Amino acid sequence: MKKIIVLALVAVGAFAVYRKIQADRAELDLWTEATAANEG
Repeated sequence: MKKIIVLALVAVGAFAVYRKIQADRAELDLWTEATAANEG
């Protein structure tokens, strides 16, 4: 039973990290687009 709980916690943690990376990447793309528009 403990293995299932640990596995679930690891999965939730991995998902949270994945979402954070996706959000950071989206923000970086938005920033890149905004700064590129200002240069032109």
